Amino acid sequence: MQHPAVPELAHTTTQPIHWVATATAISGVIALSSVLQPGSATAAQPRAETKAAPVGIAPPDPARADFPLDCGSTRLLVRKKATGDLDGDGRPETVALVRCDTSMGTPPDAVYVLTQAATDPKPRVVATLVDPKDRLTVTDFAVHDAAVSATLLGYSSPDVPSCCPDTKTRAKWQWKGGAFIRSTPTGAQNA
Repeated sequence: MQHPAVPELAHTTTQPIHWVATATAISGVIALSSVLQPGSATAAQPRAETKAAPVGIAPPDPARADFPLDCGSTRLLVRKKATGDLDGDGRPETVALVRCDTSMGTPPDAVYVLTQAATDPKPRVVATLVDPKDRLTVTDFAVHDAAVSATLLGYSSPDVPSCCPDTKTRAKWQWKGGAFIRSTPTGAQNA
């Protein structure tokens, strides 16, 4: 038998004390990690609001509204909502981005403005900003500074398949003279 040129190192062989020390260290790490926890995470999107609603006045709830959208046997889906005082009356309005919830294809979007009387708990649609008959998909939807903004994806002709919109337009709506007026934001370009 040939002996190694280097003597056996003490740390290369395990002893019961090594296992006890390792188990103690791991137990300490586990105990410490159960005490020191990070803050809870949330997946909520930041609310896009123009200004806070006055105390005691809740914005209209889209779940309680009757939208003028016929979805047949599928349900109506509120994809996004944003609130703010759009007309300057001190009461918040809700802008709702809705579509029919289908399992296939990309159904067109609709954007409705909801208001609610102080004495009536049911919200009502007061304006249609995007009509589903226009076959548009709405992205970058927000309410900011008493205006509604969005990017509208559409089609250059009826021959373009619904899967593949080929036009892109930025739009902005503001309450002026008793109606929502649509404009193209400064610096926006159409595709």
